[in-house]
Amino acid sequence: MRRSERHVRDVGRVRRRAGRHGSGAAVLAAVSAAALVLTACGGGGSSDHSGDRKGTDSREYDGFPAPAMPTGPPGTEEGAAEGEQKDGLRESAPPADYLSTFALDVDTASYGYARRTLADGRRPDPATVRPEEFINSFHQDYERPEGNGFTVTVDGARPEPTGVRPEDADGTDEPYGEDTPYRSYDDDPYAGGSGGDDGDWRLVRVGLATRGAEDERERRPAALTFVIDVSGSMAEPGRLDLVKESLGVMTDRLRDDDAVALVAFSDEARTVLPMTRLGDRRGRVHEAIGELEPEQSTNLGAGVTTGYRTAVDGLRDGATNRVVLLSDALANTGETDSDAILDRVADARRAHGITLFGVGVGSDYGDALMERLADRGDGHTTYVSTAEEARTVFCDELPRNIQLTARDAKAQVAFDPRTVERFRLIGYENREVADEDFRDDRVDGGEVGPGHTVTALYAVRTRPGASGHLATATVRWLDPRTRRPHEESGRIGTAALDRPLRSADAGLQVTAVAAYFADALRSGGDGRGTLPAAPSLTELAARADRLARATGTRAVARLADTIHRADSLSY
Repeated sequence: MRRSERHVRDVGRVRRRAGRHGSGAAVLAAVSAAALVLTACGGGGSSDHSGDRKGTDSREYDGFPAPAMPTGPPGTEEGAAEGEQKDGLRESAPPADYLSTFALDVDTASYGYARRTLADGRRPDPATVRPEEFINSFHQDYERPEGNGFTVTVDGARPEPTGVRPEDADGTDEPYGEDTPYRSYDDDPYAGGSGGDDGDWRLVRVGLATRGAEDERERRPAALTFVIDVSGSMAEPGRLDLVKESLGVMTDRLRDDDAVALVAFSDEARTVLPMTRLGDRRGRVHEAIGELEPEQSTNLGAGVTTGYRTAVDGLRDGATNRVVLLSDALANTGETDSDAILDRVADARRAHGITLFGVGVGSDYGDALMERLADRGDGHTTYVSTAEEARTVFCDELPRNIQLTARDAKAQVAFDPRTVERFRLIGYENREVADEDFRDDRVDGGEVGPGHTVTALYAVRTRPGASGHLATATVRWLDPRTRRPHEESGRIGTAALDRPLRSADAGLQVTAVAAYFADALRSGGDGRGTLPAAPSLTELAARADRLARATGTRAVARLADTIHRADSLSY
């Protein structure tokens, strides 16, 4: 899915045509339509829909039925939700300008690489900063379903005028006060529109959660093909040595009925170890890992091709079959285009359902290539720079990184035109899906495993004086075994957004801090981003310090430290 320009949507004025993988406007449009479809049957929000409707007849948006659960396989009439036409388009829908549609994403590599870059004393390239990966690096305490699929949680808050006194920069006190200089909404790039109070911006969080990861003894056996970069660039400390240490620890932690294969690639690729059931063969695996040494160039295409061939040769029925790519993704030999690389293994991916998990390493890292490979390979990416992070990925979080509870998962948020004037999805630019493709199960979505949470944050400008239903969020996914489609939804009203952000749920505050931080890194300049009431990095660091103390979590403490590092570096 392609990346598009960031934008703020004026939903009453903007119309954009959606292609197969449309722009962010098209994505927002699609999500809004689905959400309004679900509005009538959901709970929450007031029934009072007063406010400026721009001359819209309210009857046009009332009475949309909630989508029925599909009853047949995707692509058939029986598999269509109630109210859909055979071509997948609803017979009635709200204006497309109020929809936002995107494929789910559990990648976190962008945040990990940004932390590594800042720790090295450099600001990350704005092109490598993807806000959704910053946001999704922090697991949320959403309610979880009992089986496969998702729960949907929608909440939000009101951002506040910003400002921080120098004595508060260390986070020892609240970064607000009556005599605190602050940035007014008059200075906000989001100000303007159709009139009214410039403080009508809100942050709306859509949270999706899969079931908790099963006990290690209860998960399905795993058949993992590790494709390991042994090119010359991997000789740098923190690359191949970290990979070998991580694989060694993981080998000891896997179950006896799991199996692993090893493929190494430099200027050429070779199978070092065919698929081997661990049992009493762990010594053989350790020996193969120990023999890996840096060699020459990086023929990533050959590595991925050989890796998938090895995975197919060692395919195990009833197991989770996955290719795990460990590389700095600095391809310089052979095929270097991600689409061309994965076209070579398309049959293996589709026929056998073998997905790709990308693990990035190294201070110089081919972020764009790795992210694209994982996207096209129906998987996700992460980035590790320390032994502790590697142990977390390959040991503590192994089930969520290799198992699947949902395939081709997409979200669609429908904003109510009676209460919403403008909105913007923060991030997900390269995960956008055309609105009309939300229920087309042939269109690629995201693959999500157990124990994951997925969060999308919106900046929403409400209509002055409007109250009532604000938005409905719907997630659609395919069962990983039966490939049958399912949907779940949640909704929110304007009354739920009145509380100030600093009084909101700690998870929502962390989400906002992560989003503001990513936006500031992408924006450059004075370190202040483009979101409503965007704080300076100094104030953002103070907020993160306060949250770290309140939550007592290491992840938030590391976030605060990373923001302080960014604040200390001049552009």
